[in-house]
Amino acid sequence: MIAIDDVLLSDEIIEENFVCDLDKCQGGCCVDGDCGAPLTLEETKIIADLYPRFKPHLHHGYVSEIERQGTHTIDSEHGYVTPTVNGGICVYGYTDDWGVVKCGIEKAWLAGEIEFRKPISCHLYPIRIISHPGYEAVNYEPRKKMCKPACKLGNKLKVPVYKFLKDALIRKYGEEFYNTLDAVAEKYRKNR
Repeated sequence: MIAIDDVLLSDEIIEENFVCDLDKCQGGCCVDGDCGAPLTLEETKIIADLYPRFKPHLHHGYVSEIERQGTHTIDSEHGYVTPTVNGGICVYGYTDDWGVVKCGIEKAWLAGEIEFRKPISCHLYPIRIISHPGYEAVNYEPRKKMCKPACKLGNKLKVPVYKFLKDALIRKYGEEFYNTLDAVAEKYRKNR
């Protein structure tokens, strides 16, 4: 376990390798799960405010679901989450020309139309964060079958999870936090 300020990170974040292989998984993390992606209270407000601006990037059938369910729903285990279509694909997902499911919010962000990239839980995947009183637990939780190609590609390219998720970790915790994590990881590698 790695402790940085009030954040506890599992060792797998620096020990394991991971690089998304969208050609193989087809964006399955936007489809597979018990509910939609976890959201913070702040993100529910941001998404509701920005919805009219990224709505053109969404599948028309999914827009109907958003208008029926709202821009977020509440799950008994995870709290605020993105709505899904019949318990499957996230309503903010779309399928590109190659059959890969991607994020419509991120598509608008990439086009420079909005300032919000996508929910932090999506950006950090396969890391999951659980908040506890006084600290956050940060765990590496790839899906065993779906993420197998990403683990294989990460091993081939020798990219640790935390380096693959550098931008997301900096977005969540800041550059100083990331640099501390990187220093811990480098020290760990030298001692192996």
